[in-house]
Amino acid sequence: MRLRKPLAVAAAGALALSLAACGSNGGSGDGNGDDGAKYQEGLSGADKDPTAKGPAQPIPNAVKGGTVTVLLPSPDTGPATLDPTAGWSVTGNSIQQDLVNRSLTTFKQDPETGNMILVPDLATDLGTPNKDFTEWKFTLKDGIKYDNGKPVTAEDIKFGIMRSFDGNNGTEGGGVAGAGTEYSAKYFLDGDKYNGPYDKSTKGQDYEGVTVEGNDITIKMSQPFPDMDYWGSFMAMGPIPQGNVSNPPGYGNKPWATGPYKVESFQPEKELTLVRNDQWDPATDPARHNYPDKWVFKFDQDAQTTDALMLSNNEASKTTLTTSVLAENYSDAKSKVGDRLVQGSTMCTAFTTFDMDKITDLKVRQAIAYAYPYEDAWAAAGEVVGVTRTMGDAILPPGTAGRESYGPINGEKPSHDPEKAKELLKEAGIEPGTYKLTWVYTANDPQAAAGKNQVARAYKEAGFVPNPLPYDGSLYDVWTAPKDGKDTAARLNRATNLDGVAWCSDWPSALTFIPALLRSGATYNTSGFSEKSIDDKMSEITTMPLEEQPKAWAELDKEIETKYYPMMNTGYINNLMIYGEKIGGFMNDPAMGAPNYRDIYVMK
Repeated sequence: MRLRKPLAVAAAGALALSLAACGSNGGSGDGNGDDGAKYQEGLSGADKDPTAKGPAQPIPNAVKGGTVTVLLPSPDTGPATLDPTAGWSVTGNSIQQDLVNRSLTTFKQDPETGNMILVPDLATDLGTPNKDFTEWKFTLKDGIKYDNGKPVTAEDIKFGIMRSFDGNNGTEGGGVAGAGTEYSAKYFLDGDKYNGPYDKSTKGQDYEGVTVEGNDITIKMSQPFPDMDYWGSFMAMGPIPQGNVSNPPGYGNKPWATGPYKVESFQPEKELTLVRNDQWDPATDPARHNYPDKWVFKFDQDAQTTDALMLSNNEASKTTLTTSVLAENYSDAKSKVGDRLVQGSTMCTAFTTFDMDKITDLKVRQAIAYAYPYEDAWAAAGEVVGVTRTMGDAILPPGTAGRESYGPINGEKPSHDPEKAKELLKEAGIEPGTYKLTWVYTANDPQAAAGKNQVARAYKEAGFVPNPLPYDGSLYDVWTAPKDGKDTAARLNRATNLDGVAWCSDWPSALTFIPALLRSGATYNTSGFSEKSIDDKMSEITTMPLEEQPKAWAELDKEIETKYYPMMNTGYINNLMIYGEKIGGFMNDPAMGAPNYRDIYVMK
């Protein structure tokens, strides 16, 4: 799952402090990076309870009523669409999956440990696989309704799954590309051929990989997929009403809700207001509550203004929470809000990626890793060094099953060392001051400019020629643009040799991390890395016994970085959040790396 908001340090391909998914603390796994914020860790969701039933266990002392306001500071512009099929960013998914749109499975939080547990949601259990995990069967619960009172059917879930194959090819509004382009298309039967119900080549065509009989839904795979129960927690594995009512892009403005809240109003990338859904039956839901009367999410907020509000402790702040804190206000926050300043664990890693068609010499890629000014760039960009960003090594973040820490460059873990960078350039036969590094940064963000300046200074000091280019939109526009495109993003992508990505596990498995970033042709493989032997090993791992897979993924992680080094780890990411004094039930959700909106209430 990608982090939506690019950070200032994305000047060189890293991304910002944001919401993430699961794990241990963002660093070496040794606990809190600082003694100021209250540290909430919790596990990512490896535990499962297939027998969990609704209603969800009441939160002690929780009461109904009130409005919760959530401020998400710039540059987090929030979701551009609420179409459940399109959901693949932490910001949007954390809100919708917690409050609006249900799916086959979901996560609930243990209030004592903070651990996230995979439980049934719309399905009666976590699904039943066949022996080799090439077929899964789920049964829809009775009595599920949309917010307009219409019943949810197993056929609606099939239609939702069919939509998940759409790779933005749809002609009736641009398609609904989301996480299904990575998982449904890869693991479901004929996923390489079926393009969803909106593509001209498959429009009107039934999809034979999903069959429905009564409330039973059977899904056939193209290869073993033991993680189907986890993929079932995504909105793309939930119901979509059939017919013109759900055509994109219109459906993304006000999707039919199945969760405890429905959409009252939505301004894409700016504001979202949710109110109670009176058709939601808590008896069918083991994970969610509906304590507040209303939720107001405000995106792209001025960070300084947001911090000032939260530190003022005025009446408006008391029922408000924010998802990030500026580094310059961190000390103030520690002294003024106490335990309401929360450092939450995530399972996210930020990367600078090397264009493998342009930076072909391994030693040059390694030199860039020693040239990068990790802590200076983080600090300039507003990170709290050692709290919201910590040094990384492996591709996989702490908390991933089987993960091992290692030195990716000749057994060493790179840090800022310009002299070492110069030595590697010399070994590559490159004269100082002749090798140009070109990347994009967010032009309309002062922190982006500050981070860019630190990176450019360090690259120059190490013997490179820095060439940062400004861009006003999301940097993902550039990083994922087709090289043969004609728009500004594509032109910039052709010009750059450094790109980036920040990635969070979609569930606690390396399957959701390494293939999404490094498999040939993957959407977020921004380096263009392509090695058949590595692709083959990715496929082979999914056929291994489950207990052997974590170690195999860790070994592949090490092989990729030590042998090819297509991407540079620019840090593991933690959350830093503040909640008002009348907000109850606040917990970090380590399976999503966001506040656990399901359990929040307003104190009387």
